[in-house]
Amino acid sequence: MKEIVLITGANGMIAKELAKKIGNEYELRFLTRKKKRDNEFEWDLRKKTVDEAAFENVSHIIHLAGANISEKRWTDERKKELISSRIDSAALLRSILTQKEITLKSFISASGINFYGTKTTEKIYSESDPPGHDFLSEVVVLWENAADHFKEHNIAERVVKIRTAVVLSKNDGALKKMIPPIQYGVGSPLGSGKQYMPWIHIEDLCSIYEFALKNSGIHGAYNAVSPQHSTNAELTKEIAQVLKKPLFMPNVPSFILKLIFGELSTAILEGSRASSQKIQQAGFRFKYPELKDALSDLLNKN
Repeated sequence: MKEIVLITGANGMIAKELAKKIGNEYELRFLTRKKKRDNEFEWDLRKKTVDEAAFENVSHIIHLAGANISEKRWTDERKKELISSRIDSAALLRSILTQKEITLKSFISASGINFYGTKTTEKIYSESDPPGHDFLSEVVVLWENAADHFKEHNIAERVVKIRTAVVLSKNDGALKKMIPPIQYGVGSPLGSGKQYMPWIHIEDLCSIYEFALKNSGIHGAYNAVSPQHSTNAELTKEIAQVLKKPLFMPNVPSFILKLIFGELSTAILEGSRASSQKIQQAGFRFKYPELKDALSDLLNKN
């Protein structure tokens, strides 16, 4: 009998790629707003309803649900949505598990590398460092607290929080947005370009989730970030080199990004480094530790 893994955030980039990776070894179920397949189950956060059949004999939950941080300007309403989509969804899962007296082998939650704050410094942050003091830090702290509640009342034998960096994937996310300007000859670094952009190849990220799923000794927070540290300017330059395109435009001024994105611009214009030592010391090995190799794999695929 295959163990059953329930995944939230079914329509997201990570869930789709993760399903390909672990689908042969585990029986997968997905929570989604609109059921399209037999292994999908509907839930509605506003109504606080969920198809309880999804939880029958479930062994693990991978909680990937959460509104996209960079999709819209951070209005007060959007900020509430960013928090609610993560915290209220976890609370709904916890309430059902408690009611049905289900004990999970693991609850593995997405989290964010912005736990440490959105600021450009020379410090390399590790999992033992305290959280920052800006909005994104607040979101991640609440997100992780919601995950930690699964350790209470025997709901989950262990809880893992994956502090995810910028995910590089050709099909979605930051890289998809960066490619077209460079292809058309108008790409350039953002702001000073000196801000660090912690990153991870989508395949390595999915492998970290698989690693956390299979290894009972994995618990607590882990930075899901490549060992190689890169700035925004270095990332932009490397993309251009892999695409064999010139870069000659001046940096996009910070004030323009602030006008366009408002408070969200801080997540674009600031960034520090984070260490991957903890996950590597646990035995994980990156397939794409170097930016050039990661981009070559993603951008040279048909």
